Parts: sequence; C-alpha cells; structure tokens
Amino acid sequence: MKVEQEATTDLRVVGDLTVLRSKIMDDAEADYSWRIDAELAGLDATRPVTLTFTEYMRYHRDDVSYPSPWSVRMAIDTLDGRHIGNCMYYDIKTEKSQCEFGIMIGDREYWGRGYGTDAVKSALKHIFTATQIERVYLHTLTGNLRAQRSFAKAGFSIVREVKRDGYEFVLMEIRQKDWAASHPEPQPAIDDEALESTISSTSVSKAASAQHQTEAGPLPGAWRPATKQSESP
Repeated sequence: MKVEQEATTDLRVVGDLTVLRSKIMDDAEADYSWRIDAELAGLDATRPVTLTFTEYMRYHRDDVSYPSPWSVRMAIDTLDGRHIGNCMYYDIKTEKSQCEFGIMIGDREYWGRGYGTDAVKSALKHIFTATQIERVYLHTLTGNLRAQRSFAKAGFSIVREVKRDGYEFVLMEIRQKDWAASHPEPQPAIDDEALESTISSTSVSKAASAQHQTEAGPLPGAWRPATKQSESP
C-alpha cells in the first residue's frame, strides 16, 4: 500500500492538553530561541543553529509557504493558545508506508507535566486516521529516559539500540494495527428520547403479536402448555 500524502496547510488536532496545528510565520521567534538553545540541541542530538534571526526567517518562511509532501511540521500549543513546542513526521516512505517522528517541547515550564505525551498521542491519532502510514518510528538518546517513558505511554515499543553519527539511540516504533487495537471506535450513543421511542415501539409490537396469536391460535411448532383437562389424574 502506498501513502498518498499531501502537503498539509490547515491541520488542527485537539488533545486533552494540547492543540497541534500547522506552522505559521508568527512561530518564528519562539522557534529560533529554541533552535539556538544548547541544551535543547543536545537533547535532539544536534548542534545549536548559528544563523542570525534574519537568516533563520528566510528558512522559516520557505517551510511555511512551501510545505513538503514528505514532511509534516506541526506547532504544539496549549489549549489556551500558548506555543510551547513543535513536532513533525518526516522521511515519509511511500513504498513502506512508514515515517519517522520527532518532537520538542521548547518551553521548559511545560516539561514533565504530560504535554509532550499528549502531543504525541494526538500526532499518532492524526497519522493513523488521516493518512495511510502504517508504521511510525523514532530515535531517542539512550540516556533520555524521560522521553522514552513518554513515548511508551503514547504506545511506542522499544525495538533495539542503534548507533548513528557518533550517538547512541533507542529505536522505538508503533504500528497502525496495534494503535487501532488499543483505540476502538466508540459506539454511537442513543439519547433518552430515542431509547424511549424504541422501547415503546417494541412494547406495542409485542402486544400486537400476542393479540394476534390469541385470536389465531399458536404458531406452527410452538410449544402448547397442557390444559387442565388433558393432565393425567
């Protein structure tokens, strides 16, 4: 099965704590402050950017104006609209129906409070219900136990440890069939009025059927109780 992935420009996914949305130009200032942060870069196994803000803006404008069909970037907001981080699924391979996932909560005020886990869950819901991607995988540093716990809560399982570019990572993955098994579709609720109507209709139908059987005799093959006259003494 091939992934028919189109560039996403109007994405919005609401979770319990976060809202995932498409990237906009107003994200640039926060994004830049996180990209030049040495600690955040270290957690991402990369180096801080050395571009000036003006230079960075050119790249940011291109990302917003010309989204790639093989990489979907999403901002992470709180429910009240505060931009606290970003996530993305990228390196989308159509022949394998898979992609890699990455996330960063840049605002330290929201570390360790469940916002990252909620954003990952929302991203997976979008990926597995709105695209044909069947496998999502990620790499996290072996020493980043907090991230590994968060990913596990969202449904990822550890595959193995890998070495890449001088870093040691834990490879984790989740497949659509496993995600779907743990997220059954809720059954439509029946309101009280509809339920009462159904009960009433059923009662009327049963009463009519009983009246018909009394007048016409028991149905063929139906059990007939013994009458008093036919009982043995």
